[in-house]
Amino acid sequence: MRKIIAVAGPTAVGKTKYAIETAKAFNGEIVSCDSMQLYKYMNIGSAKPTAEEQAQVKHWLVDQIDPKEPFSVARYSEMARAAIDDIFRRGKTPVIEGGTGLYLNSILYEMDFSGASVDMELRSTLENEAELFGPEYIYNKLKETDPEAAERIHPNNVKKVIRALEGAISGNSIADFKNCNEKCKDYDAILIGLTRNRPELYDRINRRVDIMVEQGLFSEVEELLEMGLDEDDISMKGIGYKEVIGFFDGLYSQQEAIDLIKKNSRHLAKRQLTWFRRYEDMKWFNLSEYANDEDAVGEIIKWLQTQGI
Repeated sequence: MRKIIAVAGPTAVGKTKYAIETAKAFNGEIVSCDSMQLYKYMNIGSAKPTAEEQAQVKHWLVDQIDPKEPFSVARYSEMARAAIDDIFRRGKTPVIEGGTGLYLNSILYEMDFSGASVDMELRSTLENEAELFGPEYIYNKLKETDPEAAERIHPNNVKKVIRALEGAISGNSIADFKNCNEKCKDYDAILIGLTRNRPELYDRINRRVDIMVEQGLFSEVEELLEMGLDEDDISMKGIGYKEVIGFFDGLYSQQEAIDLIKKNSRHLAKRQLTWFRRYEDMKWFNLSEYANDEDAVGEIIKWLQTQGI
C-alpha cells in the first residue's frame, strides 16, 4: 500500500526543518497540517514557512484561505486528501507536517462529517437557555456534556459554547474524533513524533515569540484589524493574534500581551504532546538527545528507510 509520512509535534519543536529534510530524502512534498498557516496574510503569528523554506520543497495548504472565510475540519480533510492524491499521482511521497491533531486525525482516519449538520431546533433551544439563564448556565451544561471542549472554550464565548454543545448532544463532539478506529484505506501512515526536553522546548517557544514581535507581529495584527477582521473571526482566535487584539483593546500592556502569548504557547505545547502521545504507532525522537540537527535528521531518515518508504 502507498505510504505517507507524518511529522508531528508541539509548537516550536522544529517540525518545519525536519519535514523539509525528510521530504528531500524521500522525493516528497509537504502537506501542511496547521490550522493557522492555511490563512492568507497571517504570516508572522502563524510561524508560516518562509519563502526560502517553501522554495526548497513544495508546500500544500499554506496561504490558501481568506481569514474572513469560515473553515472546518471536513474541508481541511477534503483539501489535504486531494493534495495527497496529487502527490502520489506524480510518483512523490506526501509528508504531512504540523501540530493540529484534529486535522491529522482527519487524514489518518475515516471520519464521518455528514452527521455534523445543524439542528436548528436544538440551536434555538440552547440560545433561549443562554438568554434566560445566562452564559454560566450554558457553559456548565457543556462542562457536563463535553468537559474537554469546555476546557478549550472561554465561558463568555456563548456562540462557541452553543456550537460545541450542538456537536456533543448530536454525537459529533470533537472528543469523539479522537477515538476513530477505522484507518484510511487509501494509504498507510508512518508517524514521527518530535519532542524536546521541557526546559529546552519552553525556551524555544519564548525565543520564537520574541522573534515574532521583532518581525512585526503587532503590525501584522493591526493590518488585519484594518482589513475588517476582529476577535469574532475564527482565524483571529489563534495564539499570538487574540492576545495582541487584547493589547489593542486596552486590556493589558504590550509586555503583558507578549508574556501571555508565551504562556498560552507553552500550554498549547502540553496539549499537543498529550494528543500525539495517543498514537500508539508513533515513533518518537527527542531532539534534545542529539548533538545537532544533522545527527537527528540522519537518525530519522535511517529509521524511515527501515519502514519501506
